Amino acid sequence: NRRKTHCTSNRNVPRPPAAAATATAIATNTHACETVADQKLILGCGNPLLDISAEVDEAFLEKYGLQKANAILAEEQHQPLYQEMVEKYKVTYIAGGATQNSIRVAKWMLQDQGRAAYIGAVGQDTYSAQLEEAAKKDGVETHYMHDPETPTGTCAVCIFDQDRSLVANLGAANKFRFEHIETAECQSGLNAASVAYSAGFFLTVSPQTGEYVGKHCAENNKIWCLNL
Repeated sequence: NRRKTHCTSNRNVPRPPAAAATATAIATNTHACETVADQKLILGCGNPLLDISAEVDEAFLEKYGLQKANAILAEEQHQPLYQEMVEKYKVTYIAGGATQNSIRVAKWMLQDQGRAAYIGAVGQDTYSAQLEEAAKKDGVETHYMHDPETPTGTCAVCIFDQDRSLVANLGAANKFRFEHIETAECQSGLNAASVAYSAGFFLTVSPQTGEYVGKHCAENNKIWCLNL
């Protein structure tokens, strides 16, 4: 009995959404022709954020001192913004953060020809549950570290007049500890991965983890992707 094989050539791979050049690179580094039993895994390590996206009015932008087509880190005056968006507007929840976005798109490109997993730190709250649900919906296996003392990182995506104003609150994403990569579930993901990827942002949170994953890839003839 011959095992069914799924094959695609590069020209048949669907075009990814905008801002997915990184995902294109890491997805095409998995083998194009794979048996279902031998599916490759792409593993991401990064700063997970729950994107809270909604169309807002100009008064909302003015209230929080936000500019169109801009991106900032949240300060003290921005903390009520997220809950107000949920209460006032019709919001969409998206599994975000630079690395997680690339991993989601890579999974979208691979479809049923490969797996995608992600490691990062979140809180132990409603937002972390919504983040896990959003990632799962996109086919991403999550191995989050839960920090009960710190809220899950969020990013307000305020859409007005076809422009976005982003307000990122890193929260628990900044609390990732190296010990988590040594847990059984993370080790299982790392050992199964043929490609590992991280955005440079994560190196400011846990450089030890980045070095560890890089060494693992070098010693096991795997691909380690990093952008700065």
